[in-house]
Amino acid sequence: MPAELAQRYKSPAQQARVVSETWGQENLYCAACASPKLAATPVGTQVVDYTCPQCDSAYQLKSQSRPFSRRITDAAYDAMVRAIRQGRTPNLFALHYDLHRWAVLNLILVPRFAFSLSCIEKRNPLRTAAERHGWVGCNILLGGIPPDARIPVVVNGVPNRVASVREQYARLRPLEKIRYDARGWTLDVLNVVRRLDKKEFKLGDVYACAGELARLHPQNKNVEPKIRQQLQRLRDLGFLEFTGRGVYRVL
Repeated sequence: MPAELAQRYKSPAQQARVVSETWGQENLYCAACASPKLAATPVGTQVVDYTCPQCDSAYQLKSQSRPFSRRITDAAYDAMVRAIRQGRTPNLFALHYDLHRWAVLNLILVPRFAFSLSCIEKRNPLRTAAERHGWVGCNILLGGIPPDARIPVVVNGVPNRVASVREQYARLRPLEKIRYDARGWTLDVLNVVRRLDKKEFKLGDVYACAGELARLHPQNKNVEPKIRQQLQRLRDLGFLEFTGRGVYRVL
């Protein structure tokens, strides 16, 4: 990372922002097309940090010196909900770096169509004494995003192959054609399937998680038929194979 840029600033937050954003401009590439570079957006642009000069895909960069665990702090809750419903969320790069060495340790990419309302956590309003009292932010719950959609770009300091990143992105891309509310169901059922950690599983294994899915989608009272519908969709998308008698194989 361009550590020399940090010397121009006193604030650790400014140092981290400038160094990480400059590194991104020099090293990040588009996963949606063959562009080897991303262009930085003008200073002051909200939410979007980079755009692809070839396909106009939008990207946001979140960086921190500690490993990402369960949550990523994001912006205003209402704005994020609107963005998901309107299909305007950018692709998200989550960068973990070593502050002492200014070195990239881990980097994941979450495609823009992998965000659902169930992976957004509403935070408490800011207290009265705060400058923006009453403002409500949100967190992105990484555990609510299937592993397939947390694409590794750098792992323990070692870059993943560009072709592999683009292949994983392309495999998920059919999800963008699904309406946001239906896509939320698809992603949540896929997340349940991945957590089973089985090469083959039975319909009953997913039914066992019906209570969890009902809590994520309280407006739907017919959870088991919805589960069957989503397993069929995942089969059509190439994630699963139906082998008969309520048994599925993970592809």
